[in-house]
Amino acid sequence: MSDPTLAAHFEELHRASDDPWSVDTRWYERRKRALSLALLRRPSYDRAFEPGCSVGAFTELLADRCTRLLSWDASTAAVETCRRRMAGADHVTVQYRTMPGSWPVGRFDLVVLSEVGYYLAASELDDVLDHVGRSLSPGGDLLAVHWRKVADDFRLAGGDDVHRRIAARPELRSAARYVDDDFLAEIFVREP
Repeated sequence: MSDPTLAAHFEELHRASDDPWSVDTRWYERRKRALSLALLRRPSYDRAFEPGCSVGAFTELLADRCTRLLSWDASTAAVETCRRRMAGADHVTVQYRTMPGSWPVGRFDLVVLSEVGYYLAASELDDVLDHVGRSLSPGGDLLAVHWRKVADDFRLAGGDDVHRRIAARPELRSAARYVDDDFLAEIFVREP
């Protein structure tokens, strides 16, 4: 979300509503989070990175499974909401950042790309996946979760397109997958 127009779009959505996608109330969202968490191969992760955290609904659940969690969003309003939600969770850091222009330093044993891949142009997603490949520890997990339909603000053709691009990466291997008519959730493992 390094495109200023796209960042402004997300800022506007989050300023208009504390929960622009109704992630706390819609069954689709609650079900998607539960199935995504069930795919995780480990009971806990030492250092995790979640870009595109939005209002923090998944951040809150990930926090229980991570020793340290870094969550980013391209909307200052979303970051404010997520920070309020995560108040008191000292092991969680929530920051305003955009990608692919920014990427954190260090290694992660879990990276979560949930509902973010199709907002990037193909070359931007490639840049993000290059970062994932360099920062994901050998044997670490990439959890990718994407809606399978298409929306006006997507730059790629939905979640299937995003996951095909991830699967084409030679350093990543699909280890677990859930798919239905609405969304696709997949664990990719970083090969040593």
